[in-house]
Amino acid sequence: MKMTSESEKVLKYLIEAEEIAEDILTDKQQLVDLDRKRQKTREAIRTLQKDKSSNKLWVCFGNMFLKLPKSQTKKLLEKDFDELDNEILDIRKNLIPKVGKLRDIDGQEDIKGFNLNPLSKDEMKAIVQMM
Repeated sequence: MKMTSESEKVLKYLIEAEEIAEDILTDKQQLVDLDRKRQKTREAIRTLQKDKSSNKLWVCFGNMFLKLPKSQTKKLLEKDFDELDNEILDIRKNLIPKVGKLRDIDGQEDIKGFNLNPLSKDEMKAIVQMM
């Protein structure tokens, strides 16, 4: 059976839309997974701050347990937390153009305010000083 040029265009459109939508869904699931890890890391850091009893702790790295000083463990967890935070931010930045491209393919308008970025700490301080 031979496809007409119109059928080929529709098929190409559907394939492209599905690929982008699948990519968006994969990124969103990855965001959920990374956020869970970040929350667990935050809980661990908070537990370390509350615990005043021991100076050394057992920590699991992959498939082995190590006994590390509390300060070193806290530094490792904070580093891991920052890395997770940066990874989440990168995925969110990359998600915006993907959603825009999908909306373009579907013939929808861009979402107003979707490309806004939050103010940095320095910008917030400047605003507070001006008030």
